[in-house]
Amino acid sequence: MPARVFSGIQPTGAIHLGNYVGAVRNWVRLQDRLESYICIVDYHAITIPYDAKEFPGRVFEAGLDLLASGIDPQKCVLFLQSTVPEHTELSWIFNSLASMGALERMTQFKEKSEQFRDNINAGLFTYPVLQAADILLYKAALVPVGEDQLQHLELSREIARRFNHHYGETFPEPKAELTSGARIMALNDPTRKMSKSIPGSFISLSESPTEMRKKLMRAVTDAGPQEGEMSPGVKNLFLLLEAFAPAETLRHFQEQYEAGTLRYGELKPAVADAVVAELGPIQERRAELAAHPERVWEALDYGAERARKIAVETMAEVRQKMGLRGGRP
Repeated sequence: MPARVFSGIQPTGAIHLGNYVGAVRNWVRLQDRLESYICIVDYHAITIPYDAKEFPGRVFEAGLDLLASGIDPQKCVLFLQSTVPEHTELSWIFNSLASMGALERMTQFKEKSEQFRDNINAGLFTYPVLQAADILLYKAALVPVGEDQLQHLELSREIARRFNHHYGETFPEPKAELTSGARIMALNDPTRKMSKSIPGSFISLSESPTEMRKKLMRAVTDAGPQEGEMSPGVKNLFLLLEAFAPAETLRHFQEQYEAGTLRYGELKPAVADAVVAELGPIQERRAELAAHPERVWEALDYGAERARKIAVETMAEVRQKMGLRGGRP
């Protein structure tokens, strides 16, 4: 039996290059060798202000992009979080095991509280507890994460230990599988991570090749190396080149940079060519799926059925060990 892996993505709109390189492309590779559960975490997404009328469309776009990128619902369990109610049930149970002190130390809570000062809600505070429930509900052994999520994963491990200590061995302590993709930064501010909340900073998988090229040609660069180091803007272009271009193309521009002959007028088109070349087949599959939206919903429903089989089993075991419902499912 291959190791079980769990990961999730919020339906915050079309998936962008940072999501694709840092997460989605890794998931596509993992599904061939690991038992993979990929979840569109819509309950997590409602912890910040959102438009309820637009929300179903955002969920659909996330599913559409994942399928177009190569997530195969026959190989991978792809599903929507809110269609598996056991996530929130286990989260409530885990609330009794998570310490206030640990939650108060969460960096993401501090950042989101600063960003959404008028909406510092309890869900935002207990976000990592629901995340632990997402992972442990499927007894996942591995969680593909970036370094910025290691703090949350450690809380999941702590909750697993506490449950096992109080109620008996039940959950594995999930380990991190650090994503191999580079951390792509904002095109218009390369000191910040690429984000849909920063207008002009990102390229989504749904954009046309022409739009992609325009954004990359406008990407921020600067006069050259700073104190012997590559400047943030140029470094970001090289990260994109490394992520999408053939090795010889990357090597060619690295040699130019080291020789002091690098021209942005050549580098940017090369980056654009590489990005467009890889995303072209994805966009073709995306257009085909968009013309048949029922296929996206059917894939998510099928994944939810498969996910619930595991989730129901886990919750029956949890209730029995905790003495809830007389140990009955």
